[in-house]
Amino acid sequence: MPARRSDQFLLRTILQRVSRSFYLTLAMLPKAVRNQVGLAYLLARAADTIADTGQLDDPTRLHCLHQFKTRFFEDHLNWKKIQDIQQAVAPHQSHPGEQALLEELAHCFTLYESLDHDDRNLIAQLLPTLIAGMEFDLRHFPHEDLSQVHVLKNMEELDYYTYAVAGCVGEFWTRIMCAHRPRLAQWDPSVMIPLGIRYGKGLQLVNILRDVSRDLHHGRCYIPATFLQEVGLCSSDLLDDQSMTAFRPIFRRLIGLALEHLDQGWRYTMAIPRLEIRLRLACMWPILIGVRTLQVLLAAPNVLNPPSPLKISRAEIYRLMSLTTLSGGSGLVGTAYWGYLRKKVL
Repeated sequence: MPARRSDQFLLRTILQRVSRSFYLTLAMLPKAVRNQVGLAYLLARAADTIADTGQLDDPTRLHCLHQFKTRFFEDHLNWKKIQDIQQAVAPHQSHPGEQALLEELAHCFTLYESLDHDDRNLIAQLLPTLIAGMEFDLRHFPHEDLSQVHVLKNMEELDYYTYAVAGCVGEFWTRIMCAHRPRLAQWDPSVMIPLGIRYGKGLQLVNILRDVSRDLHHGRCYIPATFLQEVGLCSSDLLDDQSMTAFRPIFRRLIGLALEHLDQGWRYTMAIPRLEIRLRLACMWPILIGVRTLQVLLAAPNVLNPPSPLKISRAEIYRLMSLTTLSGGSGLVGTAYWGYLRKKVL
C-alpha cells in the first residue's frame, strides 16, 4: 500500500528535524524508494537514540531496545509497548530532533504498517539486526563503567559489529533497490549483496578509525585486543599518546582493511546502471568521503591525541558532490577520481 500524501509529509517533516543532511541525501534517491529508506532510517535512528540516552541506566536502555526489537516480530503491533518506550526515553532527550522523533514514534510505526508486505518484511529483517548490534555495543562497552577501557576481543567481534550496525544496511539497500528499480533486474543477489555488505562494513570501519581517540576517552576500544597484543599494547595504553609509535602499524593495517572493503563498495557503485544517476550518486558520495577520510587519518601525526577532529571539511564535501553531480555520475570520471584518491591512502 503506498503511503498517503499526509504520511509522506509527516515522514519528510520528521526527517528534516532529525537530520537535515540525511534528508538532503534521501532527496537524491529515486522516488519509488524514498519512503521505505527514509522510514528505515528513522526507525534505526530511534533505536540508536534509545541506546545513546545517557540519562538512562544500561539495564533500562537494554530493556527498551529489546522491547523495540520485539515489535518487528509481531503480526500485530503492541501499541502499549511502543507508548511505554516513548514515556521511558523521550523525556530524557536534549536533542530537539531526537525528542521529536520519539514523540512521533507511533506515527513511524503507522507508516511502517502502511507499507506493502514485502517492503515491511525487509525493514523487519533490518531493524532487529541493527538493534542486536546496539545491544552488543552496550554489553561490551557499559556506559556506567568508565573505570577502564573495555575492548573487543578479536577480529571476529569487530567483523560482527561492523556487519550488525552497517553491513546489514548494504544488504537491505540492495534488496529494496532491486525490488523497486527495474534497471537492477539483471543484478545477481548472490554477488551484489556481499558487495553491499562490504561497502557498509567499510564505512563503519572508517568511522571507528576516525573516532578512536574519542571512543578511548569514553571507555571504548574497538581495536581488537589480539591486534594490540601483537605489538605489546593493551587498550588502556592507548590513552597515552606516546603509544602511537607502537600502535601505528595496527592502525595502518585497519586502514588497509577499510580500503579493501571500500574497494568492493566501489565495485558495487559501478554496477549501478548509468541511467540510475540518482542512485549511483547516492552511493558515490559516502565512499568518496570515506576514502578521503582515510587519507586524513593516515596523514595525522597522532590519532590517539589529535589537536582537532579528524575529518574533511564541509566545503570539500560539497566540492566532491559537485564534481560527481556535474559529471552525471559518470563511471569514467568517478573511477578516475576514486583511483586518484585511493593511491594517496596506501
